[in-house]
Amino acid sequence: MSDFWILLTGSLVAACCGIVGVFLVLRKMAMIGDAISHSVMPGIVIAFLISGSRDSLLMMFAALVFGLLTTFLIGMFQRSGIQSDASIGVVFTSLFAIGVILVSLFARQVHLDQDAILYGEIAFVHWNVWEAGGASLGPKAVWLLGVTLLVIGTVIGLFYKQFKLCAFDPALAAAIGIPVALFHYALMGLVSMATVSSFESVGAILVVGMLIIPASTAYLLTDRLGMMIVLSVGSGVVSTFIGYGASIVLDASIAGCIICAAGLLFAATFLLSPSHGLISRKLRQRKLAAEAMH
Repeated sequence: MSDFWILLTGSLVAACCGIVGVFLVLRKMAMIGDAISHSVMPGIVIAFLISGSRDSLLMMFAALVFGLLTTFLIGMFQRSGIQSDASIGVVFTSLFAIGVILVSLFARQVHLDQDAILYGEIAFVHWNVWEAGGASLGPKAVWLLGVTLLVIGTVIGLFYKQFKLCAFDPALAAAIGIPVALFHYALMGLVSMATVSSFESVGAILVVGMLIIPASTAYLLTDRLGMMIVLSVGSGVVSTFIGYGASIVLDASIAGCIICAAGLLFAATFLLSPSHGLISRKLRQRKLAAEAMH
């Protein structure tokens, strides 16, 4: 039964991250996903110190606040003339360092350590369950990720056209009256939700891989947004199954193997994609060269 819960948890993480990851990749904001995944750490620690629990809604709210704060600060620095990559680096390293300091100051008193926040362990997910009336309702991580996926799917579904236009042509979106800034922060809020709800399963560091790699794989396979989202989620789920199987064979980290599997799928797509693959491009170039010679 533990295998089922591990695969379900990994698939839910892949779905949550795969959906929002597509919009990050399309808007060339992949590193902002990395920044948010690290800079929410102070919020998580503060929420833990207030509530004394790692399962509280306060922790989710605090992570959302720090995720939006990260986005706001990065945007503010960029508007002040600081380069985009420098703005991201300054904000996320500073906030992450604050989180590390808070953990080091309060780890002895509240038993909150870096491993618990940063790395996670999906192999233990089936041990932390919700119980009602003495009956087990399943792992808490599954419920949290399920609710997160429902929220992400609902928001993206209700405002699909707006998110699509903001991703492909924000200038046109603003011209026709769509509040681009509002949808930008809404997306960042969804990214923050996906990140913090994945801490207990794959951890903050590895969730970056699930945010970016499956979406990048899908980007190479199709030019249609709807299909890109489907392929992104599918790639993440397939990576979960392949990675889990590899971790059993190799007796290695499950989360690490999942991300490696995602990376291998991306590499294969980069080489073999019919439209954007390296080999396909070379073959087309040779064909055009041969036709030109004749």
